[in-house]
Amino acid sequence: MNRRTDRLAAWAGAAVAVLLLWAAYAAGLLGYLLTEPGEVLRLLGQHVVLVLTSGATAVTLGLGLGIAISRAPLRRLAYPVIAGVSLGQTVPSLALLALIFALVRTIGFFPAYLALTLVTLLPIVRNTYQGLLGVDRDILEAGRGMGMSARQILWRLELPNALGAIFAGIRTALVINVGSAALAFLIGGGGLGDLIFSGIDTRRNDILIAGALPTVILALAVDWLLGRLERVVVSRGIRADG
Repeated sequence: MNRRTDRLAAWAGAAVAVLLLWAAYAAGLLGYLLTEPGEVLRLLGQHVVLVLTSGATAVTLGLGLGIAISRAPLRRLAYPVIAGVSLGQTVPSLALLALIFALVRTIGFFPAYLALTLVTLLPIVRNTYQGLLGVDRDILEAGRGMGMSARQILWRLELPNALGAIFAGIRTALVINVGSAALAFLIGGGGLGDLIFSGIDTRRNDILIAGALPTVILALAVDWLLGRLERVVVSRGIRADG
């Protein structure tokens, strides 16, 4: 997909979003969002903090684990490690929240943070591992022939050539994180899930929309920002190969 097609798709998406917002406003579904902006912003702030903290932890741990299991001495651990982190997505999110709550025996930010970190790990670990293993062996042999150390090969050859796959994993993981953070409300973690579940419970569509709409916009914004960052960090040749 070329840049012109990307722009057309972005404009089309923006036009659809504007039409949907207009339709929601006309139907009276944005009433709570407009009359209680302070409450919405408070819960949005909690949601963003959960996403940022758990997302940053997951990216750090995921990259570290993915790199570690791609090294020859630890490669035999790749399957059990990936199988272990996959539990964060294999186990239903509600069940995972319940299990963590039972383990830490408290409610609030901390158990929600742990659960979201586990939910976010799998795509990052898997894509980092597969991206590093997918680097052309001839490139690595050339590096060794030039006298580069194992660390230099990792930082100068392997990671730059695997960035396309790594960024794909991070984008997927963080978008999942934004949506899953709505469930943090169930164990006292706050966030926009408070409005979503309150709207469902009271059958108030305006409250439901006040929570769901910012969640959707936040997920789209995260994906867009990471896409822009990917264009800056990942070379055009690697993006084209991906």
